[in-house]
Amino acid sequence: MSTKKYSPITPSLRYRITNSYAEVTTREPEKSLVVPNKRSGGRNQKGEMTMRYIGGGHKRQYRIIDFKRNKFDIPATVKTIEYDPNRSAFIALVVYKDGEKRYIISPEGLKVGQEIVSGKAVAPEVGNTLPIANMPLGSVIHNIELQPGKGATICRSAGTFAQLTGKDGKYVAIKLPSGEARMVLGTCLATIGTVSNSDHNLIVAGKAGASRWKGRRPRTRPVAMNPVDHPMGGGEGRASGGHPRSRKGIPSKGLKTRNKTKASNKFIISRKSK
Repeated sequence: MSTKKYSPITPSLRYRITNSYAEVTTREPEKSLVVPNKRSGGRNQKGEMTMRYIGGGHKRQYRIIDFKRNKFDIPATVKTIEYDPNRSAFIALVVYKDGEKRYIISPEGLKVGQEIVSGKAVAPEVGNTLPIANMPLGSVIHNIELQPGKGATICRSAGTFAQLTGKDGKYVAIKLPSGEARMVLGTCLATIGTVSNSDHNLIVAGKAGASRWKGRRPRTRPVAMNPVDHPMGGGEGRASGGHPRSRKGIPSKGLKTRNKTKASNKFIISRKSK
């Protein structure tokens, strides 16, 4: 994937960096896999604003993604690589031998015309999905299940991947993008490869309008508010604030919010690196 820089013919283009979409092969989504995506604008059923800084933005339609990859031992051919406005990664339209079409998260290096398959005994090649226990040590994987059959919940965003580092009985050890190492059931499915659009983190909006297109309204800094509106508001001039915290007074910048008695704590080998 590559990015695109602009000549500064206007002030907003001086720092703007966008995706070149060199991997994308079509602009039209598959109609049978698209459903309406109604947006709330941050309002509840009474029309009252319950979430700030949300509203506007371009219309989007939701693409139905197959996170389960449960069509086993039936080869599928990649038809297109597409942009999805609802996620940072690109998606791929695959057509199975029996004619069914599905969208999947596209891994890095997946090409149009390539064949992929899901199953217990498939080759550990890019785009193929198989139980983690059947993969060789050191495999780079994404779209990882935490519960067999539930569907992928880990490593779905652009450029992310985990690595298989060990096997212990019915569990396998994986290292996550955060640096955290944890145990997962070996029967959970995962897909070989890295998620596409790895340069997504290099994109620079360059202007306020680019955020408005995404439905993000201007955000007011807490230190600019009054004491009645935020714990960090008030004060004389700029002498205000205190420790960074949320509107409910919960400190940020390092406060651990994970429940100490959470059931899945026993599967975590080491916490994420700082």
